[in-house]
Amino acid sequence: MAKLPHGKKAKYVEQIVNGLLFPYKKSILTITTDNGPEFASHQDITKALGAKVYFADSYCSWQKGAIENTNKLIRQYIPKNTDFNKITDAFVSMVQKKLNIRPREKLNFSTPKKEFFKHFS
Repeated sequence: MAKLPHGKKAKYVEQIVNGLLFPYKKSILTITTDNGPEFASHQDITKALGAKVYFADSYCSWQKGAIENTNKLIRQYIPKNTDFNKITDAFVSMVQKKLNIRPREKLNFSTPKKEFFKHFS
């Protein structure tokens, strides 16, 4: 794989990822992402979290099945070509809450929220 450029956007993504996931670092073994330049700081993420970062092959969405399924669910609320400048933080929070309390067949009809917090109680 070619070396990705290490720009400001990558540093910002690194800070956000590390900040959000650091409290759960003992439970995170791997992270799978696409090949975008925003993940150029993947080695710093690995160092901070102790989780190996894998890159999915281009045009192989099945290698990140969970996120692709989540994107499909998000599209029920936010269709493609939506102007994100017109979406409020409150609306995004509402979508997030609805998806996290939505039962999933893959989880034996439990919710992502319930399954997530089982690991931290």
